[in-house]
Amino acid sequence: MSIVIWLDAPESGYHALSKLDEPACKASSERRQLQGSGAGVKDRLLLFVYMGTSAHKEYQAFVDKVERTVYLDNLSPHVMVSVLKTALGQFGNVVNAQFIPNYMDARNLPQCALVEMETAKQAKSVVTEMTMYPFMMSGMPRPVRARPAEPEMFGDRPARPGRKITCRWVDSKDPDVEIAKKLKYLTKKHCAESSFLLKHQLEEEQKLAKQQDEFLKSNYKKYDMLDSVRADGTVRRVARHYDVIIRDD
Repeated sequence: MSIVIWLDAPESGYHALSKLDEPACKASSERRQLQGSGAGVKDRLLLFVYMGTSAHKEYQAFVDKVERTVYLDNLSPHVMVSVLKTALGQFGNVVNAQFIPNYMDARNLPQCALVEMETAKQAKSVVTEMTMYPFMMSGMPRPVRARPAEPEMFGDRPARPGRKITCRWVDSKDPDVEIAKKLKYLTKKHCAESSFLLKHQLEEEQKLAKQQDEFLKSNYKKYDMLDSVRADGTVRRVARHYDVIIRDD
């Protein structure tokens, strides 16, 4: 790891205090502010850390993956991964598709998914097209929404370098306890609303599936009838009766 330490003096701007293998600072470099013990009150040390460790490389690879990924929500509970790959395959190569667990419903019926494309350009194309036009599935439009994915959507995301999360027990008189109780109440309310909407959506899905099935059966009967009257010679007899010329092409 290469480090450059700078002294920020208000009256004279930035001045190099000391250097240790100064790198060409890249876009992935991180700036950390440190209090200088030997500097003045208004002075501070700025520490530039070159991201050359394996943890930073792993996180940067994850960031690149996020840029190639599309977030889909409001999906039908009956949608499968194979359907998503086929539908989005028209925009490019689908590298991976996975559903986000639905913790708001006891049945864990997924309604959101993360679809990774081969390039960030393909992912952007998916978002643009699905924003402008309805997502077609099984011959009927579905109100599926698409937007760029965010790091917080990935359950297996690596820890951000330099980030530290701490937990602590609080007393019942602590002001944060009341906030936690309100959040708990809102979570239960959200779960109840989500379960009700999901139940209503499933009922609508069943009605739609029934309508599609009846529509397909009706069309099949029509085409089957046309094939049968052509096969048994009925069409030609009617054509001779009305003096109509029928061509096979």
